[in-house]
Parts: sequence; C-alpha cells; structure tokens
Amino acid sequence: MNALTSFVVSPLTDRLTRQRQAFLTEGAPSLQQRRANLSKLKRSIVARKAEIEAALKADFGHRSTHETAIMEMMTVVQGINYLNHNLRRWMRPTRRHVAMHFQPARSYIVYQPLGVIGIMAPWNYPLALALMPLATALAAGNRAMIKPSEFTPATSALLQIILAELFAPEQVAVIQGEAAVGAEFAALPFDHLVFTGSTPIGRAVMKAAAENLVPVTLELGGKSPVVIERGHGAASAASIAYGKLANAGQTCVAPDYVLLHESDAEPFLAAFDVAAKRLYPNGPLSDDYTSIVNQRHYQRLVALLDDARVNGARIIEMGHRPQDAGTRPHTLAPTVVLGVTDDMRIMQEEIFGPLLPVRTYANIDQAIGYINAHPRPLALYYFGPTGRSRDKVLTQTTSGNVTINNTIMHYAQDDLPFGGVGPSGMGAYHGVEGFRALSHAKGVLIQSRRNLGNLLQPPFGWMANLILKTMLR
Repeated sequence: MNALTSFVVSPLTDRLTRQRQAFLTEGAPSLQQRRANLSKLKRSIVARKAEIEAALKADFGHRSTHETAIMEMMTVVQGINYLNHNLRRWMRPTRRHVAMHFQPARSYIVYQPLGVIGIMAPWNYPLALALMPLATALAAGNRAMIKPSEFTPATSALLQIILAELFAPEQVAVIQGEAAVGAEFAALPFDHLVFTGSTPIGRAVMKAAAENLVPVTLELGGKSPVVIERGHGAASAASIAYGKLANAGQTCVAPDYVLLHESDAEPFLAAFDVAAKRLYPNGPLSDDYTSIVNQRHYQRLVALLDDARVNGARIIEMGHRPQDAGTRPHTLAPTVVLGVTDDMRIMQEEIFGPLLPVRTYANIDQAIGYINAHPRPLALYYFGPTGRSRDKVLTQTTSGNVTINNTIMHYAQDDLPFGGVGPSGMGAYHGVEGFRALSHAKGVLIQSRRNLGNLLQPPFGWMANLILKTMLR
C-alpha cells in the first residue's frame, strides 16, 4: 500500500470548502451588496408566485393558494423588508462602557459575518422556513448551504432553480437528498447551523454538529397549550380554530391542546363548530383547507385518533361534512378530542394535524401545574382579560413565545425574536436577535498608551494601592 493515503472529498464537503474559500477571499459584503442580495431574492419570490403555489399544491396533494401566499411568501417578503430597513443600524459598531481605571480608552462591538451558514428546512412550510433563515444569513453577510426536505420534492426543486438563478454556488447552494444526505449535511463543519424540525431529529442534528463544535439554532416544536380563562371558551373558539386549522394544523406553533374550565367545554365545542363552518364552507373539500402532506403522516394522525378512541376519548368531527369528503387524498376533517389523558399518544406526541385535544381544569393553578409538569413548549396562548389569572400564567410558565387573545400571530412579528426553550429549541431568529445569532460580536478596545491601567503593573507603588483600594470596595 502507498504510504500516502488518499482521501475522497464528498460533494458536500467540497461545496462547503468552496464557499468558505470564497468568503475568505472576498471578505464581508458591504451594506449595499447585502441589500442587493435581499432585494433580488424578494423580487424573485413575488415574480414566481404562481409557480410556488403550484409546487406546494403538488407536494401536499392540495394546498390552499391563499395560505401559501400569506404564510409562505408574505412572511418572507415582509421579513426581507424589515431586514433591509434595519440593516444599516444593526451593522454600525455599538459603543460600550470602559471602566474608569482603564481610561483614557474607548470600546465597541462590531458585528462580523460568521462565514458559511447551514440551513436545514422542514416540509410543513418548505419555502418560508428555508428562505427566512437564508435572508437573515445574507443580511448578516454570510454564505449559505440549504438542505430542504425530501418530503416536498416539487418545492425543493423549484427552490434550487430559483436560488441558482440568483446566486453563484459559492454564495448560496441547495443540497437535495434523502435522510442520509441530511445526516451528512448536519455533520459538516459550518460556522453556524440552523435547523427547523422535530425535537427527536433536532437532538440528532445537535449531536452531529457538536463533533465539530458548530453552534446551532434549533427551532423545534412540542405541544403548545392554549389556556382559556373561565367564561371565555366560546369567545376564544374562532381564533383557536384559525390557528389550529391553518395548513391543516401542520404548523410548529399551532395550538396543540386546550385547557379550559370544566363549565366551558360545551360552549367552546359549539363555537368551534361554528368557526370551522365559517372558515371552510365546504368542509375538508374547501379550496382553503389543506391536505396532510403525505399518506404516512395521514396514517400517523389516524392512529392517534384510534388510540384515543380505544382509551375512552370522545371524538367529534367539526364543521361541514360533505358526502364526498373522501375524494381528496390524505385529508382529515377538523376534529376535537374530549376526555384525553396522558396515557394517550395524542397527549404524548406533537400532533401536527387538525386534531384538537381538550382538557378541563377546576382552577387556573391546576392548568399552570399541568403545563409545568410537561416539556416547555414552543408557544403558549392565553385567552382572557388582564388580571391575576393572566399574570399567573405569564409569570409561572416558560415557553418560547406567547400570544394573548389570539394564536400563531407572534411568529409574524418581525421585531420579536422567534425561538423555543429546552426541548422546543434553542436560540432565536427574526428581529435583531436573528442578525446577531448569525454574526460574530467582536469586542474592540482602543486604549491610549498612557492610561491608568498601566499603574496596575509592576513595580507597584502608592497609586496602584490607591486604585486597588477604590476598586475593591
């Protein structure tokens, strides 16, 4: 055997090497270059609206074009507008305080791009959850490699075409492939890795990234609760129905289950049924009602219902039920599940579908105790007026984000950080927090040659003792 061992470089490693070399050669892009990158990305999204809608409809079997426009394209376009508007201010050095005994001096923080960002996007919002992290990475001056989901092949293929037209592969690259490619992607030595997906896969991604000490932003999920104050069950139903049924519940911040007072269950059910009928006049066959992404996930949801039914839960389909509802593939009607217990799978797994378990409580402390006995969720929702109960829920529970008297809308607030806590994720993007997460905050100290700090060096004299006496108070 030859004493020299040859190594085969994988295409993914080669792509990362080329991007990193280009970054080191060309340096950090200017404000104008970053804005130009963001603007051309925005223009392409708007220009390809019909193609994007068609690709998502092909991937889901049926996907509401309105939901695609609002929840995929609009969120990215508005996010890009926000980044462009704030970018100059974020890129400015930030002054920091210098202690008296180091004067005269000045210090500041400068935000530098990290280099190459890895982005792993999920299937539920395959456009927005790939392009919003990308826009943030570009705003921070980075290059990026994107691994879209294999469960949405039409959208992934279109994403690759769009980005190849806009950017050189040394700046932005799309890597397609099955789970094995995803595992190899997660193990690359990126400068930062952004993953959006389930908690179990997030654990595997973090473990792979740790081998190269790659910092990660994990946007995961979990069971996001809705707490309804006593007497507000009927009034809250419409907002909960919208948040639960948008994208057929395939949303990481969708309300996962409801906690309401035991006296409010029937009024809530009646109002939820009315809301489902208003939102989807033709039931599951309505144009704006989305199908489950594939047969596998459809069967998983059916199994959750079957398990709950066998274990004594009451299964109630909501909204209109046309006779030919079964003609649209892997589509589930809005369904409320009453009498759920923790030994049912539907209360153990993130649902990711149009199924809404409902639990009752006797007092608000019982609801808070139930939330705190389970993993910290990505989102929490509260319905009720300002007062002691609301304050207790806000102060005594911990979640990624909170929306009061509505659902899912905190995600659309560009100036709020978006992220989880504990099993629902770590780190955040959106807002200035996203820019900073994908930047290196480099501290700089500029000190005069003659300064008080020099007096704290040998040989120590009376002035050093005076400074120490003052500083050690």
